[in-house]
Amino acid sequence: MRWVCLLFPRLALEGALRRRPDPCAPFALIAGPAQRWRIRAANSAAREQGVKPGQALGLAEALCHELEVASFEATEVERWRQRLAAWAYGYSAQVSLHYPHALVFEVASSLALFGPWPRLEARLRTELAELGFSHRLAIAPNPAAARVLVNAHDGLAVGDAELEPALAALRLDRLGLEEETVQTLQRSGLRRLGELFGIPRGALTRRFGGTLMRHLGELRGEWPLALDVYRPARQFSRTFEFDRPVHAIAGLAFPLKRLLQELGAFLIGRDAGVERFRLTLGIEDGPPQRIDIGLLSVQRDPGTLLELTRTHLERVRLAGPVMTLTLSATRVAAYMPTRRELLDGPARQAQAWAALHQRLVARLGESALRPLIEHREHRPEAAVLGGAGPSAGGRIEHRPRPGWLMAEPYRCDGDVARLLAGPERIESGWWDGGDIRRDYYLAEWTDGRHAWVWREPGGEGLYLHGWFG
Repeated sequence: MRWVCLLFPRLALEGALRRRPDPCAPFALIAGPAQRWRIRAANSAAREQGVKPGQALGLAEALCHELEVASFEATEVERWRQRLAAWAYGYSAQVSLHYPHALVFEVASSLALFGPWPRLEARLRTELAELGFSHRLAIAPNPAAARVLVNAHDGLAVGDAELEPALAALRLDRLGLEEETVQTLQRSGLRRLGELFGIPRGALTRRFGGTLMRHLGELRGEWPLALDVYRPARQFSRTFEFDRPVHAIAGLAFPLKRLLQELGAFLIGRDAGVERFRLTLGIEDGPPQRIDIGLLSVQRDPGTLLELTRTHLERVRLAGPVMTLTLSATRVAAYMPTRRELLDGPARQAQAWAALHQRLVARLGESALRPLIEHREHRPEAAVLGGAGPSAGGRIEHRPRPGWLMAEPYRCDGDVARLLAGPERIESGWWDGGDIRRDYYLAEWTDGRHAWVWREPGGEGLYLHGWFG
């Protein structure tokens, strides 16, 4: 087995920054008793102005006048861990939150799907960077070893043969042992785990009890480690709270992007997609405004979802100042990735049309688009109906017909350079009062275009009825 450990040393801060409209502005998390707040973590913009963890809040604000702060909340950190576990579930069915500030998950069975470890590692790092979380990463034959190795290394990958030497080089204070145990071992002259491995087990057991021996056995893979395995939620719901009221749709863009990224990670973990989701806007001093986003096909790519949602919102008028934005998806659907063709062909063209169709529906509304259905009728103006009428089930005529018909034919004698083919007589409609008798010609326009024109039998005037592509 191969276990990956992802350590998130700045999870609380970066989770809070994801909710900030401007993550680059000076910001810090504070903790401590009331009136004695101290800086717990600060972003780079705040640290550049002298703000450091452990400082009193008053001193930090004196050093950085633009500093914005928020209280550290352990429950919020746990929520972010759960969301990252949902993302990791897309790569492994064995994901655990056993260790604080970290995720461990088994990937040996996933390498056949995602490729060799260097490729999977690059993919994990890229997606975490897009989500906005710094991290350290290590992979080892068991989760306990991966967890301690990530304390000292970033990017380390060890197999069964390399495990013992890699563990032996670790300092004792990197093993996750109780501080009192570490101090006792250091007073005995021990500094590295390899030195501890060289002491007889009986002596260690008598001095430190079974807890230390169990930990060493877990690191070596000799003692099985029982982990609680993460299971993803059945539904998705996330809320973004604004610091101040938002009065325009454009102000929803930043939180919407974040929420859709989280939705995409959730869907990847479930190996699913969505056909419909809901945005709920919490309106100041008013009832919530609900916006249902319907898709023509199952989607899960955050970029695609963002584009379609933004287009849909262009037709929405806010009912009032927005205080919260909630994105919820109560139902997920099976997702089939788009098949990639080696060469361009009908499949690629169909994909392009499907994407265009989806964008048009999002921008104009589903009722604005109507399909063209060929109708069994010789009169050109009645042969195509918008979304109604019986389908022809096959072409009636095999003769060339223009792709663009004029709404109303008009006189065009002076624009026709010459007649290339015809006449083709169409005589129909006597039964419904729309009787016509026309002779149609293929004509060349003065600028070289080809048109479809007609005249009444025996008549002189030509009328333009359509254009050929």
